[in-house]
Amino acid sequence: PPEGAGGGGVLLIRETQTIPWRGHILFQVLLLEIFFFSILCMLSTTTWTSFPLLPLRHMAGFPRAMYPFTFNSMKGHSPFDLLASTHLFSRFGADLPKEMAALSVETQSTSSEEMVPSSPSPPPPPRVYKPCFVCQDKSSGYHYGVSSCEGCKGFFRRSIQKNMVYTCHRDKNCQINKVTRNRCQYCRLQKCFEVGMSKEAVRNDRNKKKKDVKEEIVLPENYELSGELEELVNKVSKAHQETFPSLCQLGKYTTNSSAEHRVQLDLGLWDKFSELSTKCIIKIVEFAKRLPGFTTLTIADQITLLKSACLDILMLRICTRYTPEQDTMTFSDGLTLNRTQMHNAGFGPLTDLVFAFAGQLLPLEMDDTETGLLSAICLICGDRMDLEEPEKVDKLQEPLLEALKIYTRRRRPNKPHMFPRMLMKVTDLRGISTKGAERAITLKMEIPGPMPPLIREMLENPDVFEDSSDSSDSAAAPPPAVPAIKQEEKPTYESTKDPFFM
Repeated sequence: PPEGAGGGGVLLIRETQTIPWRGHILFQVLLLEIFFFSILCMLSTTTWTSFPLLPLRHMAGFPRAMYPFTFNSMKGHSPFDLLASTHLFSRFGADLPKEMAALSVETQSTSSEEMVPSSPSPPPPPRVYKPCFVCQDKSSGYHYGVSSCEGCKGFFRRSIQKNMVYTCHRDKNCQINKVTRNRCQYCRLQKCFEVGMSKEAVRNDRNKKKKDVKEEIVLPENYELSGELEELVNKVSKAHQETFPSLCQLGKYTTNSSAEHRVQLDLGLWDKFSELSTKCIIKIVEFAKRLPGFTTLTIADQITLLKSACLDILMLRICTRYTPEQDTMTFSDGLTLNRTQMHNAGFGPLTDLVFAFAGQLLPLEMDDTETGLLSAICLICGDRMDLEEPEKVDKLQEPLLEALKIYTRRRRPNKPHMFPRMLMKVTDLRGISTKGAERAITLKMEIPGPMPPLIREMLENPDVFEDSSDSSDSAAAPPPAVPAIKQEEKPTYESTKDPFFM
């Protein structure tokens, strides 16, 4: 062919190839813009009218408020409608926009309700339990089958787990409330059973805990005495220390009298023991008078409390002077007797019981303040027989209990069980005192003369110590040093001749 024609043909071919190529590039740019718009639509929370699965929130086409890059040709169409008609996506099939729409549905919120924050639900009301079925104190929940406080729950659990056997020193019908619940363990345990506490629940709870034993970290609590309780503690502690010197303040001395073999009674030791006991009783009376509020009670109630608790405090004091290394006890003048000598001095069959109680006090490590507070609690106790104003006595005892509780917790922050263990000793002391009164009756048969007057007055029924031979020789016999107060008399400040108040 001619050169011109051939050259023209070539140029024609190049033009036909170049012009579509340029148009194709521009069209792909447009497609890329449309693709980016579709990506933005999928990432946004907006929807289009062309998709029935999505909520209608905008007019047809791209929402101008959110997408400023719009074209007039796009109005009334969704991006996928435009994509479906392009050559770029035609090879993927007509279902591609539907698949992308489904993908966008999965990435968007399925409901407009999720966009509205829900208001927080009000907290549930606190659970209110009935008062403790045992003592009527504030309940902490249902324990072992009934609503009970922490104190009665723990008391019942310990009693069952340790198979405790208690004794009531009255008529086995003591009143149990939040004030008197620690006075009679027998009646308290019986009431636990009466209200429905279950032994089996305690055993099951114990077995459950054995399966998964975890060490509990006891965080020390801050216990602070109020101003009034601090003053009360100081007064009681001072009254105790000034009427009962501590063991380290005494100059000990011993005696060889019947130190090795037990006999029925060593009269020399008995005379010494009765003399020291009389002095100790006088000191106990002085201690009582110095307790805040004690002298505001009626004289009759003061006498009743002293007669009922004097032997308790006497035993507590002598047992705090126990030396386990030598197995001896020391009296207020420094006289130190071993176990055999204590037996021969008049304790007799009571000796081993007293020494056992003294050994039980050692782990408590009580100081003078705790001993004084415990003595005051023994003395000021509203469940004593024949009290005229037992409620007033209970009111005086309450701050003493609170003071001892806070003081022991503050002194031993990691041993919260010490306070209830101390209170349990009050019951033990009463049991020892009861046996001590019985021992005094048999002792009267062993001594040659009468009982010392204050020891007679200390006991609730001094008539048992009257010598039957005194009735025939009453004219010749000298009058007793101290007359006894009969139970039916109502003593007053003017007429009282009781040795406790002379």
